[in-house]
Amino acid sequence: MALAMFISCGGDDSATDPVATDDVVTDDVVNDDVIPEDTFIRAVDMSFLPETEGAGTVYYNGSTAQDALATLKDAGVNTIRIRLWKDPATAHSGMAEVKALAQKVKAAGMKVWLTVHYSDTWADPANQIKPQAWEGLAFAQLKAAAVTYTQQILTEVNPDIIQIGNETNSGFIYPEGNLVDNEAGFLELVNAVSATIREQSPQAKIMLHYAGIAEGADWFFNKTANVDFDYIGLSYYPIWHGKSIPALQNKIAALKAAHNKEVIVAETSYPFTLGWEDWTNNVVGLDSQIIPAYPATPQGQKDFLLAVRNAVEVGGGLGFCYWGAEWVAFRGSEATNGSTWENQALWDFDNKAVPALEAFNF
Repeated sequence: MALAMFISCGGDDSATDPVATDDVVTDDVVNDDVIPEDTFIRAVDMSFLPETEGAGTVYYNGSTAQDALATLKDAGVNTIRIRLWKDPATAHSGMAEVKALAQKVKAAGMKVWLTVHYSDTWADPANQIKPQAWEGLAFAQLKAAAVTYTQQILTEVNPDIIQIGNETNSGFIYPEGNLVDNEAGFLELVNAVSATIREQSPQAKIMLHYAGIAEGADWFFNKTANVDFDYIGLSYYPIWHGKSIPALQNKIAALKAAHNKEVIVAETSYPFTLGWEDWTNNVVGLDSQIIPAYPATPQGQKDFLLAVRNAVEVGGGLGFCYWGAEWVAFRGSEATNGSTWENQALWDFDNKAVPALEAFNF
């Protein structure tokens, strides 16, 4: 499937006119090779990278071993998304590891998009558990703790994009920040965090994130309409959010029009095979879980991602992010605690970069 349109980048048409100096027109200045500003976000979540590399994983570009971040940069990726947990059970996704990875990303010439879960572990629509260190705090103390933690994040990591919570369909930092049961509490918490970011890091873009493209997304962003933030983030996985890419495009356009904010597909992914490499049960493994027009093949994965990118562009969105790109079967083929995502990674079972990386081309 061909991509209907790649990037429509801004530029002054007058830049191609001859340059006038002291009323003398010179024709020797050629501007045809001026590179347009790269504003369309082409992101990849690489949160597992320290763990996979720590286990000895080597990533390849063709037959050549290459740093995974370099492979992504060469492919056209301009932003790396990283999750942050407050006090995780292991060092993974904790502050020290995230800060080190963010520094590598910046050194590689890409932007850092930080997903702050405001939890010690996975936060998602079904789980928004407050950090253990915040248990038992009165609400005013809890809000102060969230503010102080956010200040630390901005100082330590200084992200280009900061996402307040992850998949916060019904809020975050339960129960005080449960949007369904305690709307006022949620809004007070999210507004306090947002105000902290604006004051300390005014250059950072703030994102709120909803998992899905159904009516619940409209409900959530109507509830948060008065929150100070920049980007609407949506998750789109066919297994959970429907098999209509036109519906994704329409939702992007509708939310942008309704809220006058940039819209980004914050998470998406697709399998290049329904097979598996380790003995950890995969999330996607059946034909019924994918879109028939895009078979679970390397070409099908690429075409799906091109279609998502096209939907974002045509819908007026600002970009997209691929999730689980690096989560190969890093613990070996016999592991039952390895990866549930290796057939959706952007490196195949031989850890070689897949054709879908072409969808990130600038």
